Amino acid sequence: MVTELPLSGVTVLDFSQFLAGPVAALRLADLGARVIKIERPGSGDAGRQLAFAGRMSEGDSMSFHAMNRNKESIVADLKNPADLTRVRDLVATADVVVSNFRPGVMERLGLDYQTVRRINPGIIYGSVSGYGDTGPFKDRPGQDLLAQSIAGLPWLNGSRDDPPVPVGLAVADHLASCHLAQGITALLVRRFRTGRGGHAQTSLLEALLDLEFELLTTLLNDPSIAVQRKGSRSAHAFLPAPYGIYPTSDGYLAIAMNPVPTIGRLLDLPEVAAMTDPQSWWDRQEEIEDLLSARLNTRTRDEWLAVLDAEDVWCAPVLTLDELVAHDGFRAIAMTQELHRDGLELTTTRSPIRIDGELLTNSRPAPRLGEHNPVEQEIA
Repeated sequence: MVTELPLSGVTVLDFSQFLAGPVAALRLADLGARVIKIERPGSGDAGRQLAFAGRMSEGDSMSFHAMNRNKESIVADLKNPADLTRVRDLVATADVVVSNFRPGVMERLGLDYQTVRRINPGIIYGSVSGYGDTGPFKDRPGQDLLAQSIAGLPWLNGSRDDPPVPVGLAVADHLASCHLAQGITALLVRRFRTGRGGHAQTSLLEALLDLEFELLTTLLNDPSIAVQRKGSRSAHAFLPAPYGIYPTSDGYLAIAMNPVPTIGRLLDLPEVAAMTDPQSWWDRQEEIEDLLSARLNTRTRDEWLAVLDAEDVWCAPVLTLDELVAHDGFRAIAMTQELHRDGLELTTTRSPIRIDGELLTNSRPAPRLGEHNPVEQEIA
């Protein structure tokens, strides 16, 4: 276990809710920061009731437990002058503020960066929105599926016969949380050097546009580029055969960038092995994919893996979730940890970062609503 975490001694006030902001604050907590959630009385963070797969534990959603572990919670009605004064007192002594409200909300409360920096000039302020602070999207709901849709991401998935296919996880939220935590951490480093505070900002849309950097760079420099989804085996609109997912007799196999003749030789397909011109891997992509599919479907996934792995072909099994968690590889990477509280035993993921060769784990669960009131006396 790491004896001194990098952000030990840093206090974070987390005003955010749902996912992007709370997970950014979680990443700081995993690195040693003390994170205090500021929640509304009665219901708290709306994420407490937003249940992934409908699953709850101890009155809060499983996902809330996962993204708010190792935090504290106080309640404050930010529209109540007395509560707002108490919160501003906390701001005066904190190191970091995290917010993910729509543009204008924190300004109306007097807790925006420009106001907060007058209270605490060294504050590091991190804010994440749906689509930035300006432009025609800025007031739209900042939700993951909606941001994916505006960014065009669903048109990159699936085949040409499919409707738009979104990513089945909150990819925009998670990427934005990483960028926000990175920005906050960078500003903390600057403050330790110079004493100067700062404001780190990102949005779900910016996170997704960054994810699409290859596509956008190509498009912006060659306007003829267009997303043209391909056959049912292709896994990428802009890569040739054999890049894709193929059926075997008992599952699926993913094959990445590999010379087509090599795959043809290993699968004993002379007509594919003879395709030595890389241009043909584009021009005859679906023909190649159909030939590979028919051949791979004659044997099991593991049988084909043995053949391909022996030649260092870039390939992998397509695992189900049950197969994943039962696999030795899942156990070896040790990505889970146990959370404990009276009446609560919960298994969740840990931080994916290792420090000095050690895993970052903490058994402290997500807080009950208002569990740590009054906290202001402890950090003043």
